Amino acid sequence: MLDFFTIFSKGGIVLWCFQGAGVTESFTGPVNALIRSVILQERSGNNSFTHEALSLKYKLDNEFELIFVVGFQKILTLTYVDKFIDDVQLHFRDRYKNELEQKGALKLLNNSFEFENDFKMLLREAEDSSKARSPAPMRSFKQSEKSQKTVKSMIETKGGDKGKEQGGKKNKNTKKEGEVFSLFPGVRCFYLLMFDHNILIFCYLPCSKSPKPQKPREKQMRVWDMGGNSTKDLDYSERNGDGSTNGGEQNQECSALLVFLSSKKGGGFGGMFGMLKGLVGSKSLSQEDMEPVLEKMRDHLIAKNVAADIASQLCDSVAKKLEGKVMGTFTTVASTVKQALQDSLVQILQPKRRVDILRDVMEAQSQRRPFVITFCGVNGVGKSTNLAKISYWLIENGFTVLIAACDTFRAGAVEQLRTHQRRLNSLHPPEKHGGRPVVQLYEKGYGKDAAGIAMEAIAYARNQAFDVVLVDTAGRMQDNAPLMTALAKLIAVNMPDLVLFVGEALVGNEAVDQLVKFNQALADHSMSDKPRLIDGIVLTKFDTIDDKVGAAISMTYITGQPIVFVGTGQTYNDLRSLNARAVVSALMKA
Repeated sequence: MLDFFTIFSKGGIVLWCFQGAGVTESFTGPVNALIRSVILQERSGNNSFTHEALSLKYKLDNEFELIFVVGFQKILTLTYVDKFIDDVQLHFRDRYKNELEQKGALKLLNNSFEFENDFKMLLREAEDSSKARSPAPMRSFKQSEKSQKTVKSMIETKGGDKGKEQGGKKNKNTKKEGEVFSLFPGVRCFYLLMFDHNILIFCYLPCSKSPKPQKPREKQMRVWDMGGNSTKDLDYSERNGDGSTNGGEQNQECSALLVFLSSKKGGGFGGMFGMLKGLVGSKSLSQEDMEPVLEKMRDHLIAKNVAADIASQLCDSVAKKLEGKVMGTFTTVASTVKQALQDSLVQILQPKRRVDILRDVMEAQSQRRPFVITFCGVNGVGKSTNLAKISYWLIENGFTVLIAACDTFRAGAVEQLRTHQRRLNSLHPPEKHGGRPVVQLYEKGYGKDAAGIAMEAIAYARNQAFDVVLVDTAGRMQDNAPLMTALAKLIAVNMPDLVLFVGEALVGNEAVDQLVKFNQALADHSMSDKPRLIDGIVLTKFDTIDDKVGAAISMTYITGQPIVFVGTGQTYNDLRSLNARAVVSALMKA
């Protein structure tokens, strides 16, 4: 019932593959889609992926840098797939451990992995176990817990069960991490520090019997009797000031240390050797090791304006990426997780598709047609202002611009664009451009059909040889169905080269809702099989948020599309491209 199963390295070398009986189509398309959309985009928090009619499950082996992928028809419900892929991973690792430990792509290519018999055996066992599994029979009343209860146990006493309350509270006498404690009376205490769940530091501190500070004892005069004392009485090299010997105290210290270590798991010197073993880089990360650090990272991302769902998915993806990976020498869990999260954030802000507007405009020029950009977004985010900034940027690069006033709903929208046109033409007078204005406004007033105005503006730009058409649309909330339908119609009819979503950097969870519903509306009301969705993002008001830059992560993660421009002020020059590493640095700053 499986269509295919493949094992390949993260470098792209296929080690082994299996194709089901009767399956003729190649599985390279679904696997490549999984790599592009999930693994390269750091979205591996969920181990399933859907591509057309296939459902794919995958497993990452971070120790040997391997990926296990199984594909089957998504109409099937195969309950054994998750356990089966885990069994295959463990079996393959155990059998070819020596070959996988050899570094280098050539050594992997030279090895032959004969795994088909083992695979079929594991598949047969998994299918048989799923068939043999029958629904559990219903328990009788005598077998239930309710039958064991007495009338006395069901009577609630005032104040609740004191025993449970006392058992739930922490014991005051238990020693906290970092407290000074004494194992034996009169023995020096040990100061225990837990350093990121990996390194234990023991410091010897003097132990006093009374917590009250004692006055320093005055020095006693030594009386030298010439004849009364022997040389042994005068030898103080092995004694302390109070008469006790150093040797006895050292023996007590050593025995106390041995008892303390034997109380840890492993017994004897196992705790110390385990600690040293973890220091030199042979410890593999587990979910339990990373959970406390990831919880703090999740709260930190939410505090920096990342949407809560996106923060959870990012942390899950990092956990999948690091689980089973061997830590480096003298590295801690916190530093390893933080570095992996930083790399993931940088990768998210540099998506698979890069938008190069200048190159695309020049390509449209060679085809003797205008390059069309449509701006959309909710109310009040700065669509018209940033449209004017992009117009100025295009003029500075030597292109002519036609602005289509398709916001026929908001009062003053056309006048605002006319003001921008007049100011831009004053900055670039027509006399310097052969007597032709570099910016023109195409408008038909208010109350007209926006899709029709956009179509007429594109035809006018083609006849008048304009390089770029910028289509300004009305602001609309994502829940307004009639206006979302009108936007989808405008885009479906005119098929612009680029659809830019204009969003502000101040939003958090709202950014996810806006982008999901805008994309959903464009897909639902499109007349083609491959609808035009949002191609890029313009992030406005970026100068007002300090280091709370989480909206950039949320918007890029939810759409998979790049942030093309960032608005940083009110003048025409306040338009920047996004520096991914600077944004991640601000995001991770405490």
